Amino acid sequence: MDDLEIKIAITYKVPQSNLTLNGLLRGLEHDRDEIMRAVLGRILDALEEKAKGDYPPGRYVLNGHQSTARNLMTSFGRVRHRLAQVLDRTTGAVVFPLAERLKIEPYRQYQRETLEAPVGQAIHLSYRLATKETRRLRGHGPSTSTLWRRLQEVAESQGGWPLLKHRPFTFLMVDGTKVRLQDRGTSLEPAEMRWAWASEGVGKPFEWVGFWVGKDWRTIRRDLSRRLNYGRLQMLFSDGESAIEDNLRSARMECQRCVWHGRHDFRFLLYADEVKGPAQREFLELLNRNPLFHLRQAELETLKPEDEPLVRKLARTIRSGFRELLAALPESRYPKTRTYLLNFSQQALAFFDYWLDHQRWIPFTTNIAESAFSRVVNRIKRVGRRWSEAGLLNWLTMAMGKIFHPALWTSLWRQYLHLHRSLHLASLISKYRWIDAIT
Repeated sequence: MDDLEIKIAITYKVPQSNLTLNGLLRGLEHDRDEIMRAVLGRILDALEEKAKGDYPPGRYVLNGHQSTARNLMTSFGRVRHRLAQVLDRTTGAVVFPLAERLKIEPYRQYQRETLEAPVGQAIHLSYRLATKETRRLRGHGPSTSTLWRRLQEVAESQGGWPLLKHRPFTFLMVDGTKVRLQDRGTSLEPAEMRWAWASEGVGKPFEWVGFWVGKDWRTIRRDLSRRLNYGRLQMLFSDGESAIEDNLRSARMECQRCVWHGRHDFRFLLYADEVKGPAQREFLELLNRNPLFHLRQAELETLKPEDEPLVRKLARTIRSGFRELLAALPESRYPKTRTYLLNFSQQALAFFDYWLDHQRWIPFTTNIAESAFSRVVNRIKRVGRRWSEAGLLNWLTMAMGKIFHPALWTSLWRQYLHLHRSLHLASLISKYRWIDAIT
């Protein structure tokens, strides 16, 4: 490494009275970008002088500078620099030594390093508000269209989902929601956005293993089978959608229906059987008496292997409650509600069977995934209400790193910035002296 010394003289006018620490800090914050632009300007001059020496005089000849200064938008504002030129006598080509050495991208004002802040804002805010907030905080920022284009670029540079066959996942949790899509400003029919999480076992976190827009569960199964060791999966957690079980459940998988969805959907099934308003009260009271819908994961975790008789008794009480409710729902009068409840009761107690086999409690709702993903869904449905399919997938790629995997976010930007080597501060000496101070 070469050592480069930069000398900067800074003169401040200091008020004789009423200067506070906050006033001091705000003044320094205001000047920080100007100081950094001055430092960058001198570094560019120094590197350019050295870069010109890389072109042998026999073939290359100095050819002045660009007629117009190049605008470089950085994290500390606009820096203008007229690039020096050398002429290749053999080919007649004009070369910019500094641009070649620093790999400066042509035709781009906003440099990649300045985009992390606005892109990070766009994960939580609309593109317009992210641009506005960045400009408020920094005094400068990209336009909305520039921010959108560069976010797509960053996301697409990451490629697809990696192969995870080496991971010993045993649990798979899936869910989905509807989103509004558009194509060139034209609204399309609502599409399904679906996602999947996987865990290596009880007590291990659920991790994002895929998200899809406009894909059916059969296509999702093919994708997951290609990337996961699907044969190891033992439990499928879902809200009970029939297409999920039909396509994602393998021969050795058990199903755990989400208890929260079971209670929530029961009212809508009654409505589908034309049982409305006060007429639902009797059935809702029967459902509410079932202890299944009052269980708490934290309370179950306190049970020990010697509590097995209590666990078996609780499971019998729950099944008895379902039989009582099914008896009140004759198929001739309530065909949809009865079919739903029958299927639900057969798959809602898999977590009891798992405990009896392993003395470990697995989740009995999909709230783990839903509570985490709610931060994403809120941004999609409340802030940005119209998405292109590609734009939504790219945004999800960025959101996954920003919200759920901070280390992945850092790695993503390092990869996008093409960081090979960086500048290192070797020493810093600061002194002060008063100039004609009044004492």
